Amino acid sequence: MDADERALLEEALRKTMTGASGTALDAALADLGWAQMLAEEPGTSVPLVFRLLGETGSHASVLNDVVLRETGGPPGWTLPLPYTGGTWVEWVRDDSANGGALDPGLPLRRVPVGSPVAVADGRRALGWWLLGTGQAMLALARRHVLDRHQFGRPLASFQALRHRLAETYVALEGAEATLTAAGDDDTSALLAKAAAGRAALTAARHCQQALGGIGFTAEHDLHRHVRRALVLDGLLGSARDLTREAGTLLLREGRAPRLVDL
Repeated sequence: MDADERALLEEALRKTMTGASGTALDAALADLGWAQMLAEEPGTSVPLVFRLLGETGSHASVLNDVVLRETGGPPGWTLPLPYTGGTWVEWVRDDSANGGALDPGLPLRRVPVGSPVAVADGRRALGWWLLGTGQAMLALARRHVLDRHQFGRPLASFQALRHRLAETYVALEGAEATLTAAGDDDTSALLAKAAAGRAALTAARHCQQALGGIGFTAEHDLHRHVRRALVLDGLLGSARDLTREAGTLLLREGRAPRLVDL
């Protein structure tokens, strides 16, 4: 897929995700050839689709497809996925689980303890979703501080807010670099998901401060992205859990693996 084809695909996906979510988006992605894209060009389709899910705030059951492709499961199935705190969830392929305790906007259902599954590809995919969510929050905060004035000055002129948003930007750029450099091994996927989760949580914290009280209201989109970041961070291991797991791995191996050849 060349640059022009990728740009056209991104435009089509963004337009589709802006107008649909849940089962409607699943059907639209199927019409766009999601299964074929995942099979033939996962390195292009997964970052693009999952990052756009974060940016648009929509959702689809495509995480199931990524994990099933890695584990060799039949297409269209679902399987229990580990969640932080030792619990397990299932991403239902319809909207029947909406309104659950984790996120009213996601069809996640708690299930009994499942069997260990390969999750490296799923962690990378969730990392891109978290990155897109963080970028959406940063865009909302940036627009707010540019448009709003206080004490006769734009909010963007206040150094404290500039530092918060700059720190958010740096965290997101670092997470994107980590995701881009991540290889096919479990360790790099673990670190990439941890970096993306930490960046999204940083964005949630700083962007909430930039938006102030309006960010808590139902009329503003920020709180939806914050909740989405918190839920996705916990899926397949939270940033805190994965960082501890990486530390245990380093202590056991006695050395740090080479993740990128410079």
